[in-house]
Amino acid sequence: MSASVLYMSMSLDGYIAGPNDERDNPGGDGFSRLHEWYGDSQPSGAGPSKASAEFLDEMNAAGAVLAGRRTVEQVDHWGGDVHGVPIFVPSHRPPGPSVANYPLVTYVTDGIESAMAQAKSAAGDRSVSVLGAYTAQRALEAGVLDELQVHQVPVLFGQGLRLFGALPSRVELEIVRVIDTPEATHIRYRVRR
Repeated sequence: MSASVLYMSMSLDGYIAGPNDERDNPGGDGFSRLHEWYGDSQPSGAGPSKASAEFLDEMNAAGAVLAGRRTVEQVDHWGGDVHGVPIFVPSHRPPGPSVANYPLVTYVTDGIESAMAQAKSAAGDRSVSVLGAYTAQRALEAGVLDELQVHQVPVLFGQGLRLFGALPSRVELEIVRVIDTPEATHIRYRVRR
């Protein structure tokens, strides 16, 4: 069965979004700094380093996406297409009318466990890419998040949205891999059960 993997770029002080993170300013002020390691905004325009490119390939190879409602609605569900794979959105409320335009987007109203089970089923033997701070926290709490791929960016935001702002209890992790690049330190963790 597939693994569920949180992919998240984060400042050294734990922020995944800057201040003023809202629909008209997804990710908040300074958000692009967290994603410069992708290579698109490097002055040379050379793209990501070879090591960083491997992480992008992994993320893009996912068979399904599980993303929080706030995340998907800020970007209008990515136009209904994230690399052609199904997108599952755990939510306590039914979706707004725009989601009807996106056949790959499914809102799941019966809990994070059900949403993850549906995403894993759709992904087959490929991974499920998990996106969104609140969703990651609930998935950890429910025991349905398998791994975390954190791209630690050498910057201090000082404010914004923290990735792990509210966990109900301690979560033990095992370091699986660490790759240091000039743009970010890529750390892969496995959740200990």
